[in-house]
Amino acid sequence: MIIERSIISDLAKWKDSADRKPLILMGARQVGKTWIMEEFGKRYFDNTIYINFDFEKDIKSIFVATKNPERILQSLAMFFNTKIEAKKTLLIFDEIQECNAALNSLKYFYENTPDLHIICAGSLLGVALSKGDSFPVGKVDFKYICPITFKEFLATRKPNLVEYVDSIDSLKEIPAAFFSLLKENFALYQACGGMPEVVSKFLETNDFELLEEKLWGILISYQSDFAKHANADIKRIQYVWNSIPAQLAKENRKFIYQLVKTGARAREYEDAIYWLSKAGLIHQIFLVETPNLPLSAYKNLSSFKIYLCDIGLLRRMADLAPNIFVTEVSNYKEFKGAIAENYVLQSLVAQFGKEPYYWTYKTSAEIDFLMQMGLDAIPIEVKSGETVTGSSLKFYDAKYSPKYKLRYSMLNLNYDGTLLNIPLFLADWTKKFIGML
Repeated sequence: MIIERSIISDLAKWKDSADRKPLILMGARQVGKTWIMEEFGKRYFDNTIYINFDFEKDIKSIFVATKNPERILQSLAMFFNTKIEAKKTLLIFDEIQECNAALNSLKYFYENTPDLHIICAGSLLGVALSKGDSFPVGKVDFKYICPITFKEFLATRKPNLVEYVDSIDSLKEIPAAFFSLLKENFALYQACGGMPEVVSKFLETNDFELLEEKLWGILISYQSDFAKHANADIKRIQYVWNSIPAQLAKENRKFIYQLVKTGARAREYEDAIYWLSKAGLIHQIFLVETPNLPLSAYKNLSSFKIYLCDIGLLRRMADLAPNIFVTEVSNYKEFKGAIAENYVLQSLVAQFGKEPYYWTYKTSAEIDFLMQMGLDAIPIEVKSGETVTGSSLKFYDAKYSPKYKLRYSMLNLNYDGTLLNIPLFLADWTKKFIGML
């Protein structure tokens, strides 16, 4: 089953951009980068040349032999027995981290063949780029590919519901009939998560056993990457990775090294966390104690939280049954909140293209996320249910008087003049609702 990805419309804009550069797609393994590139090529170009540098190793020699784009294109045309024409042909370089010469060639393609469209990706490209080898600084564009969002999931399963939410033109309560349907579909999405193969198979089969097998297979493949690419840090990466459910099970989700391994110290594991972040497998959210602008200048590098790249993977890693989202379980509380936070984080990153921060004040208050939006630092609170008691948001409001505040919960859509409450299942429409304030 084909899941329509909104990123393809963004790629169409890149295609027609006057100041276009070769484009590098970033993101975790198996979030659909290869499918997106190939589908984009089918829809918008007469001809597509797909090169996987991990599979077609002989092609590396073409890029090693010369840096001249014209000679490279001549060789590729002969190799694939096809014409390569500017504005008509899309060149796809997959697993480009396996060929430094090809990565470096992007600089010369940008300078000498600006009308040629080149798009690249790699399963561990972020790790490779962090080394700085042959990187064409300033000569490429980047776009982050997220897992399938709930909006994309819903557009495939119940497109009429997406049409309804898209038609909302005021911050008023959603009728009960629509609210119930959205809530029901959101429970399924939380069980699936957003990995394309998993979502596609589940929507085809509604088979929960197959769903669990697919998610587990992805988790195993990620761990295989640790052994293949991480060299001496394999064990430490594994320890950090395995500790994530325990880290998120705490009411205060601040990362604690003692949950990684008894006696663990920051300096021993910071490289492992960095590797997981660059591989796109985790989101590392840093503390900001003073919400001054820019927030990035005030982050505390020693205090952070770690979330997974996908809530379906998080649920499977934590060994929670898929029906946890439709069953009332008395001892499922802290982790329920963690999954809600992980979901909201994914939605914010997908919409705004950046990770937020979080804020605390001693032991008195904590704001789940703090995001810079224009000239404002906006506090964001996440609640997994309808209970929204708590003093942290009020404390922050009294101390800093933000322009407005965001809260995600299972309460209905509402804006009281300062606080915008967004139902969790409408998090993907946050930009739309903020535009109505």
